[in-house]
Amino acid sequence: MYNGLLGIHSLFRWIILLLLIVNIFRSAVDSSEAFTNADKKWNLRLLIIAHINLLIGLYQYFAGPKGFVFIREYGMGEVMKNSVMRFWAVEHITGMIIAIVLITISRSVAKKEIAPAQKNKKLLTLYVIALVVILASVPWPFRFSDVPWFRGLY
Repeated sequence: MYNGLLGIHSLFRWIILLLLIVNIFRSAVDSSEAFTNADKKWNLRLLIIAHINLLIGLYQYFAGPKGFVFIREYGMGEVMKNSVMRFWAVEHITGMIIAIVLITISRSVAKKEIAPAQKNKKLLTLYVIALVVILASVPWPFRFSDVPWFRGLY
């Protein structure tokens, strides 16, 4: 079950990145136009996939072989000294939770009745910061040799 969830978690990473890019593009290009129902739907899709991925990730963090198990087995002091254990036990989950919070805030901004230019500027800022945080927090193959680009496919 863990490997199946890991594959879904990895797939959702790519969907979240794609949805963030779509939302960034829509906010940047249509910055002065009215916020449409299509814009709200794109924002909602991002929110739903991000929250589902968060739940899968939390399960993996507490029930999987990486994450909280490192803290439980080695203690926080040892985890913080080891860059790989620190990434899985602290950096990855912290970065992703921050990104999910930013995406959640974007949903409340999307629902507010404010001027289109102001709304799109706020959304663009939230999306870009969330994208940067996610890119910094993902376990990329060039950072960890045992992590493939697409988990569960090979």
